[in-house]
Amino acid sequence: MAVPKSRISKMKKHSRSANWKLSPVGLVECPQCHEMKRSHRVCPSCGYYNGVLVKAPKQKAE
Repeated sequence: MAVPKSRISKMKKHSRSANWKLSPVGLVECPQCHEMKRSHRVCPSCGYYNGVLVKAPKQKAE
C-alpha cells in the first residue's frame, strides 16, 4: 500500500491546488455570417461548419 514518506506542508498543498483556474473560451469569427462563435463548432446563428451547411439555423420565436 502506498504511504507518503513525509508530511506535505500546508503551503505546498495550497500552492498546488491554487493553480486550478478557468481559461477564457476561444471565440472566432464565423466566415459565413461574421458573428462570434466557439472554435471548431457549428455556428449557432447560420448553421455552417467549414463552409458546409450542417444544420438549419434556429428560428427565433416572434
